[in-house]
Parts: sequence; structure tokens; C-alpha cells
Amino acid sequence: MNLNSGLEAANMLAEMMELTAQNLTRMEVSDHYKIIKELGRGKYGQVTLVIHRQRGTPMALKLLPKVNTNKQNFLYEYCVALSLSNHPNIIGMFGIAFESTEHYGFLYEAALQRDLISIIKPREGIPEQAAKQCSKQLVSALEFIHGKGLVYRDVKPENVLLFGRDCQRIKLTDFGLTRPRGTMLKLVSGIIPYTAPELSNTRNGEGVAIDFTLDAWALGVLLFCLITGYFPWEKTLPCDPFFEDFIVWQETGSTEDLSRHWKKLTTDAMEMLSKLMSLNPSERSSVSKVIKYLDCSWRVDNWRAIEEQ
Repeated sequence: MNLNSGLEAANMLAEMMELTAQNLTRMEVSDHYKIIKELGRGKYGQVTLVIHRQRGTPMALKLLPKVNTNKQNFLYEYCVALSLSNHPNIIGMFGIAFESTEHYGFLYEAALQRDLISIIKPREGIPEQAAKQCSKQLVSALEFIHGKGLVYRDVKPENVLLFGRDCQRIKLTDFGLTRPRGTMLKLVSGIIPYTAPELSNTRNGEGVAIDFTLDAWALGVLLFCLITGYFPWEKTLPCDPFFEDFIVWQETGSTEDLSRHWKKLTTDAMEMLSKLMSLNPSERSSVSKVIKYLDCSWRVDNWRAIEEQ
């Protein structure tokens, strides 16, 4: 079923959340799982590698403290992840959501080979073929998410998990920010390189109706990192000189003021990124257009010499 309408997606998730809440298991983690090691921690809570005591299955356990977690937010994230988990490039779920005395939690497929950020070399990126292999799978995952009427909203290397060397197989994870298309977004918590400029300009409570173009922008930033080993800018605000130079390029076509990192990109790669990161969301290309550029070179032959300048 194709749920390109955000309203349909919202209704489907509301039904899933209601059913999940009615059947939420109560249990203590240590009764059923052996804790191996922590995989990650953030303001949301923590992710731990565990093994099922009876079956011996390794799993990733996401635990969110009840003291600072809204139950509906927990149910929402779990149901979004579950609804998307049958795609080969999206993390698999075990269909187990529960609450303990102190936490809400759910279990998903464990990635034992780190995430994409761990293989991006500063000043170098990753091998071009690996970047293309990664990009092809990311596009497939994002198209699937968009086909469900959802906007992922969190494209970044930390959320791309590796299941093989050189990006042979990658999977998207972490759906806490995913929302139905058309959802009004009024507040943006911090401007980062992946933040589309229309969100950076959100002020006076006006808000922006989120669309698939937000993921296209963030994908463009991620591809730049893979190719060059740098972020193109720190913030998508005119006060950032690197972003200001990008605006000049987008508006005039002149590449003269762009930082030297852009010179590592071929004409085809520049074209691909300029379309993904058009300043006007209505002119931004869909993520699927990346496929058109997979047979083109992305990095110039003498890129190491450029880097040493």
C-alpha cells in the first residue's frame, strides 16, 4: 500500500499506537536478557547490546527512562520503526515493546560493524565506489519511507548502520524525528549542517509544513561528506561564510568563491548536489535522482593534490 498522503500515514500510526499500548508487555530486562555492552547513549536514553537468555539471539535494546519520556512519543517511535522494518535497508525490528519499572524499551536488529561516521576519514571521505554503494541503498530506503507518506528528517552518518565492509549493506535506524508529510514544524532545536535553510529561517512561530525535500537536502549534505571528508558548512545561515558562498553559487552559477573542498567534486557531482540542495524546496530534486549519477565520476582524479593546496 502506497501512503503518499501524510494524513493516511498519521491515521495508520495512530491505530498501531493504540493497539501497541493495549498489548504493552511489562517485564524487567534482566529477567529475559543478558546485557553485553552499551552501543550508544544520548539525551533520549541508551542502546545496549543484549542476548536473549533462552534463545541466545543478539539484539539491540533501546531503553528510554520513564522519568523524561512521554509514553506516546515512545509508542510513536516504535510503531514508525516497526511499520518500516520490512525494507532491506531499514533496521529490522523484533516486534517486542515493553515497559519495566523505570524504562520503556523495544528491541531491534543489532549492527555489530559500527555506523557510517566511523569510516568517514577526515579530509578524505570514503572510497568512491563505497559512497555510491551506500547512496544507492539510502535512496532505496528513503524512497520507501516517502512512499509511506513519511519524512525521515534525520539523515546523517550516525544513523546509517553498517552490515558489511565498504558499505556492501547499510541500514537506516532511529525514527524518533520521522513525521507524516505535511506535519507543521514550528521549532527547530539547533541548526546543523543537515538542516534545510527553510527550517533555519523558521521564526515567529510561523512553522513549515515538512516535505520529502527536507530529506533530499540532508542527503546532499551527507553525500558531500562521503566524497570530501568535510561538512560543506557548519550552519545553514547567512552568517556562515561557507554557506553564504554556496548561496552565491546557487543564485549566480559562479563557483569562484566556493571553498576548495568543492573543487574535489566533478561537474556531474556538483550538478547532483546543486539539485538536491536547491535553496528553493519546490525546485529541489527527489532523492531518487541520485541514481542517475551513479555511473558518473564524483571525485576528480587529482583530488589529493587539491587537498594539499
